[in-house]
Amino acid sequence: MPLLIVALGVALLLVLMVGFKLEGFISLVLVAIVVGLLNGLTLSDVVNSVEEGIGGQLGHLALIIGFGAMLGKLMADCGAAQRIAMTLTAKFGEKRLQWAILITAFVLGVTLFFEIGFILLIPIVFTIVSRMKVNLLYIGLPMAVALSTTHSFLPPHPGPAAVASVFGASMGKTLLLGLVIAIPSAIIAGIFFSKTKLIRGMNPAIPEGLYNTKEFTEEEMPSFGVSLFTALVPIALMAVLAVAEMAMPQDSGAFKIIAFFGESGIALLISVLIAIYTFGIARGRKMKEIMGSVGASLKSIATIMFVIGGGGAFKQVLVDSGVADYIKDMMTGLNISPLILAWIIAAVLRLALGSATVTVMTASGIVLPLLGMSGASPELMVLATTSGSVIFSHVNDPGFWMYKEYFNLSLLDAIKSRSVYTTILAVCGLLGVLALNAVMP
Repeated sequence: MPLLIVALGVALLLVLMVGFKLEGFISLVLVAIVVGLLNGLTLSDVVNSVEEGIGGQLGHLALIIGFGAMLGKLMADCGAAQRIAMTLTAKFGEKRLQWAILITAFVLGVTLFFEIGFILLIPIVFTIVSRMKVNLLYIGLPMAVALSTTHSFLPPHPGPAAVASVFGASMGKTLLLGLVIAIPSAIIAGIFFSKTKLIRGMNPAIPEGLYNTKEFTEEEMPSFGVSLFTALVPIALMAVLAVAEMAMPQDSGAFKIIAFFGESGIALLISVLIAIYTFGIARGRKMKEIMGSVGASLKSIATIMFVIGGGGAFKQVLVDSGVADYIKDMMTGLNISPLILAWIIAAVLRLALGSATVTVMTASGIVLPLLGMSGASPELMVLATTSGSVIFSHVNDPGFWMYKEYFNLSLLDAIKSRSVYTTILAVCGLLGVLALNAVMP
């Protein structure tokens, strides 16, 4: 019954948004209320879940999206994004632009959360698309795929790292095996899928307010080194933290300092402060003009923030109404390979709950008792679980709404592109895990 209610909720959301053209945030909150009540939550519990879901989602993302949007806008308004785009274009050539953005996003995505990498790279995507007059998804999809792949398969991202801890898996070995699976998966979903007729048939316009269409002269743009340095500051700070987490005692004073500066919101704040100088003052811009760019960036993300918050409300209602426990009871009686079982449980939870982190932690708890009896590699169990957790991202996943809004897609086109590419990644992940399991001693 709970899964039927979830399915009805998703259908209602589609009717409200596609049929009645109701705004996404309103639709998500209404559906969250209906699903919560049908699943037995009281009126006060529904209100608390909605508020907790919105607050919890935006509490995590507000600094990331806000500072990331500021950095992106400053990059675009001074010509830094154009400089990076021009350099990539010159080095790789137009025919290999997809490979350029895929490789760039994959490398950056090893240490960046999906949301942070997306926000940092989206102005570069917009600039390449505008300059080269190519389809937005032709460049944008490989970027999104690469970030989704690293976020789902590779430590130190929270999902894989947390599951590795639960299963007692080696973090380094999980990362190595994860790379073996992640690289071909990203190529299949990011390059080959993006060339299909399904994706080529979509040609969304760049959203208004998120891109500066001005063409900068050579003299107006900062150098490639300065542009890249400023963009990579938050990545470097977070990478140092990732290494410190594996190599330093976490109760030491030095680690606490590194943890502060490497925290995603603080790292992005530092990069914005640096960008105010490198992309503003050093380029001869007045402080009033620089702050105008900053203010414009916040206005442009207001709708996106609310829609993502609405997705968080829907997710929280599903968690609080016991859907995860229902699925747990339903799946634990199956007699099946733990690798496949881990993938199936994570996939079902992902479809119902949306949150990949909630999915992998719940699935790992279900499968953990089977680990010792099966003799399966703990590292492959981690990758089976995280592969399942990425399947068919849809309307209850806040990342789905970020993808939809930034790429200016209709709901159906977002499902046909984002939901399909995440499913490709999930299936490739499972096949990769089974292949490695067959050849590993």
